[in-house]
Amino acid sequence: MMVNETLAQFGDWTYGATVLVYVLAMGLALLEQAFSRAETKRAAARKLATVGAPSAGEPVDPATPAIGLRPRDERDKWERYGRMGAALMVLGALLHFSSLVLRGLAVGRVPWGNMYEYMSAVCLVAVVTWVVLMRKFPVRRLSVFVMLPIVILMFLGGTLLYSEAAPLQPALRSYWIIIHVAAAIIASGLFLVPGVASILYLIRNRYDQDQTKFVRLGTRLPAADVLDRVAYRTTIIAFPIFTFGVICGGIWAEAAWGRFWGWDPKETVAFIAWVVYAAYLHSRATAGWRGSRAAWINILGFSATVFNLFFVNLVTVGLHSYANG
Repeated sequence: MMVNETLAQFGDWTYGATVLVYVLAMGLALLEQAFSRAETKRAAARKLATVGAPSAGEPVDPATPAIGLRPRDERDKWERYGRMGAALMVLGALLHFSSLVLRGLAVGRVPWGNMYEYMSAVCLVAVVTWVVLMRKFPVRRLSVFVMLPIVILMFLGGTLLYSEAAPLQPALRSYWIIIHVAAAIIASGLFLVPGVASILYLIRNRYDQDQTKFVRLGTRLPAADVLDRVAYRTTIIAFPIFTFGVICGGIWAEAAWGRFWGWDPKETVAFIAWVVYAAYLHSRATAGWRGSRAAWINILGFSATVFNLFFVNLVTVGLHSYANG
């Protein structure tokens, strides 16, 4: 099959533009994360200082200092930066989706036939997941922590893992690539968010227990129960998709290699990750294992997913080694 070089070039340019937009969004999110909390505290202190001040309509002594809140525009400056960052995330997601569509049209196949495309698709799912969560939970200030690994993955994908647009390798020419790999992409992108949320949960929980530590970061994080709900609700959606992907992978393996399971390195680590996430959901539903213990299990599952994504795909030799191309 011929490759449309023009569409492929536009896809690469759109990918680069996406990374740039994500970096800008991360920068704006960093400003909100770093300064909005302190701004709120100063505003609260100024509001407290006005207690006992003349009420509305009461004459004011000209000699009395004008103590009060600063203009609204100045108070809301950091929140505006955060909203601008969120808007850029949406713009970046649209560009990101366009880059994958252009790559798919250029080669006439699904745009996840190699590690460069796979990584890009995983990051897109993670960004879309975070945009949805920002509408459901008060977590916009955490965008910098979610966007940082996404930007790193996008940079690595566009440099070290980049592959020229080309037809699928013979081993991947099956309709199962649409089903099995798509499920793996969605689950991996979803798992990125609760992994970050669980790390932040541990920091916030530690701050709540001992406020002499993690003061600067702990005060800027949402309540621990909010982070716990974000991690749990995202994982509980991702886990069935991940399970479906593993089952589909076994069916594809039987059709391609004559066996459902062969303990290939990627299969083994995927099974370990599945067991860990199943343990997390079980522990989260068990009152005695909620909180920090459950968060550590979720982080372990996230670590297994990242290990499977990078080390197993790029370093080990196995039946899935063709994913390197």
